[in-house]
Amino acid sequence: MNGPWDVRSDCTPDCAAHALPRVPATHIARRGAAFARSVRRVLTDGERMAEPGRLRTHARALLDALGIHVEGSASLTVGDGPGTLVVVNHISWLDILALLAVEPVTLLAKREVGGWPVVGGLARRAGTHFIDRTHPRRLPHTVREVSELLGAGRSVAVFPQATTWCTAEAGAFRRATFQAAIDAGAPVRPVTLGYTQQGLPSTVAAFCGEDTFAGSLRRVLAARALTVRITAHPALTPWDGGLDRRELAALAARAALGGRPVTAPTVSGTARPAAAHRPAAPVPHAPSRDAPAHV
Repeated sequence: MNGPWDVRSDCTPDCAAHALPRVPATHIARRGAAFARSVRRVLTDGERMAEPGRLRTHARALLDALGIHVEGSASLTVGDGPGTLVVVNHISWLDILALLAVEPVTLLAKREVGGWPVVGGLARRAGTHFIDRTHPRRLPHTVREVSELLGAGRSVAVFPQATTWCTAEAGAFRRATFQAAIDAGAPVRPVTLGYTQQGLPSTVAAFCGEDTFAGSLRRVLAARALTVRITAHPALTPWDGGLDRRELAALAARAALGGRPVTAPTVSGTARPAAAHRPAAPVPHAPSRDAPAHV
């Protein structure tokens, strides 16, 4: 535990399981060697890696080396003007690679991510902004920083669950970063990441609890036909319906955590009455007791 912003997940390394038989040892060895070569290329690219095209290329190469196929959205951002706040469920360290492989946006991540092998270095060089949960008084500064980025036209991807879960349906969205979108007049794009093996839902990519990067990497290297699907849901425009951050977070969670329908204005739609924006049922998996409701 690192501070009062921390969220405890019910998921543990025991949640991670293969949905199909593992690939042969020879496949694992080849993938491991290819991944090591891709990592070396990342490490030798230096400051040039911050270029969006190079980020995308490196992320795709790392996923290819692991035998992971990416399906889904061709774009995460919305049109011109302010940047897009991209809000994503969080399952694995692979989530960062998947997002960067589709569209290199600025990432907002917990401080611990910067220390993860491979992904941490990629995230730092990609210009990721890290949250230090040991200093809760910095939260307004973080929200203001994200708002300024959005206002300057830079899209920002965040993981509002604040920790990882083994499936796309678990957890809840915390509210603070949604205020940044409201302040900047920026659209919010809910995104769902899900992992499958030959179409079967799989938790093999989950990186939860006391899991280690080495242990997770070994599972991923042995996974057969692993696919990450990225589903970008219709964007929410908070200014149309006068949404506050509580309503906005609830609507985004309904879309991203399981793909439930969202009744709210989108960038291409017209505003509906404010009552239509309120979900008919509470978002499942309320925050644990150590997650303040106002954050």
